[in-house]
Amino acid sequence: MIEDNIRVLRQAARISSDGSHKIEKEWCVIAGNVDLVDAMAYKAIASNHNVKILFREHVILKEGRLDKKFDFIMLYGNALVLNDFKNETLKKGGAYIQIAKKYLQNEPNLMVLVAPDDVVRDTVSVIEKSKIPFAIIKESQTTTFIDVDISNEVKLPNFIRSALKPFYNANEIVLSAVLISVEKDGDVGKVQSIATSNRIFVIDFRDIVTED
Repeated sequence: MIEDNIRVLRQAARISSDGSHKIEKEWCVIAGNVDLVDAMAYKAIASNHNVKILFREHVILKEGRLDKKFDFIMLYGNALVLNDFKNETLKKGGAYIQIAKKYLQNEPNLMVLVAPDDVVRDTVSVIEKSKIPFAIIKESQTTTFIDVDISNEVKLPNFIRSALKPFYNANEIVLSAVLISVEKDGDVGKVQSIATSNRIFVIDFRDIVTED
């Protein structure tokens, strides 16, 4: 992995030193378990300023007596370097969405939705039934487990809690990251309301500010 990082950084350095090549900068959203996102955050910090972390979220969704835990992170930087993030994320079973600047120019009101796959699909159905014109531009799903645990509100001895945990984690929970565009400015708030009421995390690109 270290050799791969060195290779990508050298390629980026060659491009940046050549005046005939413009460095393209893009965004990406990575979702998965905490170990995956920890690794991607470390990779960004070690990228020699080629990639910066815009924000990271640690999420706990409470469903009945269970806590479903996952992380997601948003990065911005050299598109060539981000391709290496993509390869590693997918290899480790994470969800990965990369957003080029052309999408901001060609698509109205871009938003990224992050949540368990069944919740995202139900929410997309509600948006469609609400007659809101929108399109799915990209989507990605995880292929590895996220952490499921018994809620701390359930009073159980630690040894019983530990014994039960493998049974809950035996059922894989798939996360989805979906890039959508909403046709009308006036519908953006409606989409946000529908999504957040279903406990979906929404990244609105109107709120994303970067400095090149």
